[in-house]
Amino acid sequence: MTWLLRDATAIAGIGETAYTKAGGTTRSELDLACEAIARAVADAGLTLRDVDGFSAYSGERSGLTEVAQTLGLGRLRYAGLYPGGGNSAAGVVHNAAMAVGSGTARAVVCYRSICQGQHLRFGRARAGYGTGAKTVGETIGGTQAFTMPFGLMSPAQMYALDARRHMHEFGTTSEHFGRIAVACYAAAQRNPRAVMRGRPLTLEMHQASRMIADPYHLYDCCQESDGACALVVTTRERAAQPVLIAGASQGLAAGDGNERHRRPEALWTTAGMADIAEALYANAGIGPEEIDVAQVYENFTGQVLMALEDFGLCKRGEGGPFVASGAIDWPHGRLPINTSGGNLAEAYIHGLSLVVEGVRQMRGTSTCQVEKARHCLVVSGPSAPPSSALILRRA
Repeated sequence: MTWLLRDATAIAGIGETAYTKAGGTTRSELDLACEAIARAVADAGLTLRDVDGFSAYSGERSGLTEVAQTLGLGRLRYAGLYPGGGNSAAGVVHNAAMAVGSGTARAVVCYRSICQGQHLRFGRARAGYGTGAKTVGETIGGTQAFTMPFGLMSPAQMYALDARRHMHEFGTTSEHFGRIAVACYAAAQRNPRAVMRGRPLTLEMHQASRMIADPYHLYDCCQESDGACALVVTTRERAAQPVLIAGASQGLAAGDGNERHRRPEALWTTAGMADIAEALYANAGIGPEEIDVAQVYENFTGQVLMALEDFGLCKRGEGGPFVASGAIDWPHGRLPINTSGGNLAEAYIHGLSLVVEGVRQMRGTSTCQVEKARHCLVVSGPSAPPSSALILRRA
C-alpha cells in the first residue's frame, strides 16, 4: 500500500482509438498508442511538450522511449512500469499520481496499446504464460513447471477454479455469472465505441453458449481486441476539467499468485483484494456505501462477483443474489457497473479503458450516465496479484 495525497491530483484528459476485434486493424500498436496519447493530451488542454512523465504496463510493447521519440516529447522526468497486465490498470494511474504529487513530474501520461490480432492472444492456452514463450517446446520454469503438467495452461482454466469454489461454498450459480455479462452487454448497446454494440445478450444466450473452462461459458470471458487508450494525470489546479483521484491502493495478498500454486485456502473464494479495498477507502476518506458507480475488471465474470464482495459492496458469499437482484444494472440498479460495456462488451484494452469510463462518469458524459454520481470505484484485475484500485471523485 502506498501514500497518496487525497484529491491533490486529477485526471485531466482521456483519449482512445477506435476499438475492434482482434485482427481488426492493420496499424501497429505504436501507431495506436501515439494516437490515443495525442488525443488525451489535447483533451487535457495541454501540448505534447507539456508531458514530462510516462506510467505504463510492464507488458507494453510500445516502449516509453519509442513513444517519446515518435511524439517528439521534451525532457521526461518520470518513467514507470507497473508489473503485469490487467492488474495494472489502476496501478499505472496510482504511480502517475505519486509522481505528480511528489513533484517529480507535472503531467504524466498513462497508456495501453494492444493488437491481439498481430501479437500474443492472452486467452490462448500456451507454455510460458506471462513469460513470452509461445510454444510448448519453449523452456518454462517457476510455478508453471508445476501447474502445466496438470493442464493448467490458460487464464480461463486458472480463474475457473476460484469460480467453482465460490459456487461450492455459497451456492453461486452460472446464471449469477451470466447476469454480469448481460449487464455489460446492455451497457454496450448505448456505447458507439463498443465492439459488441448491436449484439445484445440475453441470459438464455449466455447459458446456451459453449463452455470454455467449467463453469465459464463463452460470454463469461473477456474479448480479444485491438486498440489503445490513454489518460493524463496532473495536479488538480492545472487540470481544466479535473476528475479528482480521491484514493488509490495497490498490493499483494500474502501467498497469492496467478497460477494458484500454494495459494492460501481463504483466498479461493475471493478476488484477493480485501486488503487493497480497506486501504483504498481509508485513503479516500469514504466507505463502500458512498460508491455510486463501479468499473470492475472482467477477465471473467466470477472475478467481478468476488471483487464486489471484497470491496464491501455486498456481503461475503452474497454476490450471486446481489447481481441477480438487478443492483448492478443501469439505470435503476443501486450500483451500476461497467457502464461502457467493459472488457466483455466494449473492448479488452487490459482494463485501462475502465479508468477512461470512470472519468466519463465523473464528468457526466457517459453513454450510461449514473445520475448525481460523485464517486466511481475502479478495480483492476481481480485475483491477479499484485493488483490495484482507484476511487475517482467529481470535482
